[in-house]
Amino acid sequence: MQIYSPEQVLTHPLYKEKEVEVCIKRDDMIHPFISGNKWRKLKYNLSAVKASNLSCVVTFGGAWSNHLLATACACALHGLKSKAFVRGENVSNPVLTMCKMYGMELIFVDRESYRDKHKLYEEMLDNESYYFIDEGGSGKEASIGCAELIEELEGTFDYIFCAAGTGTTAAGLALGIEKAELQTQLHVVPVLKGGEFIRDEMVKLGAPIHQVVLHNDFHFGGYARTKPELINFVKSFVKETGIMIEPTYTGKAMYAMNTLIADGYFKPHSRILFVHTGGLTGLLGMLDKF
Repeated sequence: MQIYSPEQVLTHPLYKEKEVEVCIKRDDMIHPFISGNKWRKLKYNLSAVKASNLSCVVTFGGAWSNHLLATACACALHGLKSKAFVRGENVSNPVLTMCKMYGMELIFVDRESYRDKHKLYEEMLDNESYYFIDEGGSGKEASIGCAELIEELEGTFDYIFCAAGTGTTAAGLALGIEKAELQTQLHVVPVLKGGEFIRDEMVKLGAPIHQVVLHNDFHFGGYARTKPELINFVKSFVKETGIMIEPTYTGKAMYAMNTLIADGYFKPHSRILFVHTGGLTGLLGMLDKF
């Protein structure tokens, strides 16, 4: 599948006031359901599936998981079967319905059992062989796919911003920056409370961290947690730019970037790139907040 992921200049009175140039990498435009970092994370995992002559993928996620939907769609496109362990009680929602439409078999498990994913993988499946993809698509193959984003950039930037859930996307971007021998500083915004672990996960994936800055104070209470100021920010951004973001990942990272710009964190004439990691179907589980 051909990538369409343009770099787009963002205009905002704040950026003009602080004399910075901000662009956004529109990875949300790669595919309606396999968008952003999900497409990049799955690219080499699916290549490994085919190289192993396997016919089925097994993965993990919550009831509103963008990763589950992306995996279900990607497997259907590649003629593969897919199964997913879903964390929590047996529920029905638009995301899971689309997963099933793409042919994904859903196995609901309680939260305690879900903690040991490898045990679930080994004990609950039959004798057929399956390819294991971890929650969120995290892992070495995924980081390689994410690293390729840097090769696509048309411009050069002093800073790159991205949201982080598992650290895989951030690791890939750091690897890409190193490979291209850039001086770009990578700013990572963990969306979970206690996001210091992201640095450790990046190191495990072999990523350099000497050009990485973590901003751990923009989680708004934890994963998928929000506050009125975040929701209001997301609504204003979408209305003013015509670019859809959501409060779980891109909204928190964009809020962090704009807060730092407002605080004068970046020198005048700096060039900043924001990576839109997609995941917009997560909005469907948060409509009551809007």
